Amino acid sequence: MRGRTLDEDLRGTAVRDPDRAAVVASGRTLTYGELDRLADGFASRLRELGVERGDRVALVLPNTTDAAIAIYGVLRAGAAFSPLNPTIKHDKLVHVLADSGAAAIVCDAAHAEVVGGAVTPDSGVAIVSDVEGQVRDGAPAGVTPLSVDLAAVIYTSGSTGDPKGVTLTHANMTFAADSIIEYLGMNGSDRVLCMLPLSFDYGLYQLLMSIRVGATLVLEPGFAFPGRVVQLLESERITGLPGVPTVFHVLLSLRGLAERELPDLRYLSNTGAVLPAPTIAAIRRTFPNARLYSMYGLTECKRATYLPPEELEARPTSVGIPIPGTEAWIEDEAGNVLGPGEVGQLMIRGAHVMQGYWNDPEATAERLRPGRWPWERVLATGDLFRRDEDGFLYFVGRRDDLIKSGGEKVVPREVEDVLHAAPGVRDAAVVGVADRLLGHAVVAHVSVDGDASLDEAALRRHCAARLEDYKVPRRIVVHEELPRTSNGKIDRRALTEQSLSLQEERLRDESLVE
Repeated sequence: MRGRTLDEDLRGTAVRDPDRAAVVASGRTLTYGELDRLADGFASRLRELGVERGDRVALVLPNTTDAAIAIYGVLRAGAAFSPLNPTIKHDKLVHVLADSGAAAIVCDAAHAEVVGGAVTPDSGVAIVSDVEGQVRDGAPAGVTPLSVDLAAVIYTSGSTGDPKGVTLTHANMTFAADSIIEYLGMNGSDRVLCMLPLSFDYGLYQLLMSIRVGATLVLEPGFAFPGRVVQLLESERITGLPGVPTVFHVLLSLRGLAERELPDLRYLSNTGAVLPAPTIAAIRRTFPNARLYSMYGLTECKRATYLPPEELEARPTSVGIPIPGTEAWIEDEAGNVLGPGEVGQLMIRGAHVMQGYWNDPEATAERLRPGRWPWERVLATGDLFRRDEDGFLYFVGRRDDLIKSGGEKVVPREVEDVLHAAPGVRDAAVVGVADRLLGHAVVAHVSVDGDASLDEAALRRHCAARLEDYKVPRRIVVHEELPRTSNGKIDRRALTEQSLSLQEERLRDESLVE
């Protein structure tokens, strides 16, 4: 591979097989030859606007062929891209543009107003809309990025504070892509369906990996119409379906899906949150011919672990082993390596580990620790894990999510697993809420599965029969749906705020009674 850069992946297939379908979106198909030519032309336009090697270019684009053209055009210009969710709001966009020092921002007509409102006349940021309309003839002259050059600054939302920019080189991203490609067994005959936003690194890598192996990526703007997804699985002869728990829960709720053969579908992958064991069993029944990969990762290294599908039966709650070419272990607070069954922070070593956070040396020093060699840094994930005797890893929870209640430590994941096993529960999320007696009270939020009926008292009895007293939720709130972030993860911040509001309301009611 000779440390091939991301933009070289596109060039290689365009030369070998220019008529092969690269990206399909909204009824339009871009071949590798067309995408290659348009990326060159867009890079030329960016160079005309003053974008230079090493500059950052923000992208506010939905899942369209324009997004693919823009990403590879930015790379061809020698710059680094920052993919942003199209639903981004004014204040966050202003922060990202200022923090990254973006030279340009690319958007479509639908997002021109929010982008225009965030860019001041004296900012020096060029606004580029109508991607294909901005394409110029010819390739950008004199721009040849190296594998060690910056390829992307990906902003993570985080649980508190302003988003941080994860800096990744071409070498970081191609290594991560190659490792995932290896264990998924991806090749040029694959057709991958991506409903995840390209601003989400899980969605972004579907594009990067597909282009790297010469496969076809079918882009959907979202998951609003699950019936259409099923139609695409058949009509587009999809071989790979990446998803998050929300996607799989909705698909499983569709009647008649299990009766469809889907002979081309060979793998499913999940990350973003661990799938409950009952959901894994339902997925395997519904898609019996497809291999299911449970995975764990974070933007700072893209992917960290995966569970080989043949281990699902024996270890349904495990997120597996380190991805090819990497190492992972568990440490305590003092940096001591822990043994089987002990809970500590997961550490990651490999060529996919980020370079650091853009403009944030303090946060970088907290996450990147000294490695085996003087020049090396390893990643402290901030997540709590344990491993079994065979070395398989299990996600326990985020260090920041640990709840200290009445002097005891409560891991939300343990309580959530118990709730997932209760009849009628679709999703569960446990948060800690400030309490004057306990320090923090354990509060659970659950959503209803289909037409089931859930009762708080019955759920608390279910938990009390399976958990120590201090782990039993003080309150269980039933929802039709749990709130989600733009990436499909359960929005724990929103649930914590709602729990506080409910608690304040209860205290007001009690004071009125008194």
